[in-house]
Amino acid sequence: MIRAATDTGTFVPRIPLGEWVDTAVDWVTATFDPLFDGVKAVFETLYDGLDWALATPPFAVVALVLAALALWVKGWKLGLGTLVGFVVIAGVDQWANAMDTLALVLLATLVALVLGIPLGIWAARDDRVSRVLRPILDFMQTMPAFVYLIPTVVIFLTGPVPGLVATVAFAIAPGVRLTELGIRQVDAEVVEASRAFGATDSRVLRQIQLPLALPTIMAGINQVILLSLSMVVVAGLVGAPGLGAEVVASFQRIDVALGAEAGLSVVLLAIYLDRVSSALAERAPVARALAAAR
Repeated sequence: MIRAATDTGTFVPRIPLGEWVDTAVDWVTATFDPLFDGVKAVFETLYDGLDWALATPPFAVVALVLAALALWVKGWKLGLGTLVGFVVIAGVDQWANAMDTLALVLLATLVALVLGIPLGIWAARDDRVSRVLRPILDFMQTMPAFVYLIPTVVIFLTGPVPGLVATVAFAIAPGVRLTELGIRQVDAEVVEASRAFGATDSRVLRQIQLPLALPTIMAGINQVILLSLSMVVVAGLVGAPGLGAEVVASFQRIDVALGAEAGLSVVLLAIYLDRVSSALAERAPVARALAAAR
């Protein structure tokens, strides 16, 4: 089929990319259906357990525990601000939805880091792997967030699992990139000196490279968390529970009040996750040593 390019007056043959992708997704779905059913069952079990742990206890218990974490990692100002923010979320009747969203974010972040950090280490230790991963990560980071939802809905239908899988795919790139960057930035002379004293490659990685790269890796973890939160909200379009579902409902009903309440809850949750993860990075021994040296 020949399609005219009306803006230039030239003729460009039609590339059936969409049909190829559609055929590939159908083949993958049919071929690996038992595997996908297993993945769905595992993710649903993990999500249900984490969501139960966050949503079942009384509001005061969970809020105080999360505020105590903020107090420990940063100080009383963040602890008090956390408590006030959670009171506001509960006050607008979005606490249960916020816990659903937090469970999705924590699980997606965990899966993304379990996959991303080893890939980043591998890329840092092998230039060929780095060259292969770089264009893939570029593609993943520039792909619009909504596009990730299409194949996951085809494979996993609706509910928390397609949102979780799409979130992992959307958020994994910073974890890989910043892990690789952190390890590559470790002083080569320090690595060579440790090898000269007989340290094995695995020991150099565990005791030299990872500790020195930890501040950069923690920055990657912070980015993974925030990207996960943004994608989890979008995943409300495919039935993922939580604040995203409320945002979608407010849009469908043109309900400004619900949109404002759900949107404010997302912002407060994002601020909490950002401040806590950033404070954890600052508490790393290497980060504290660098701060003291300045």
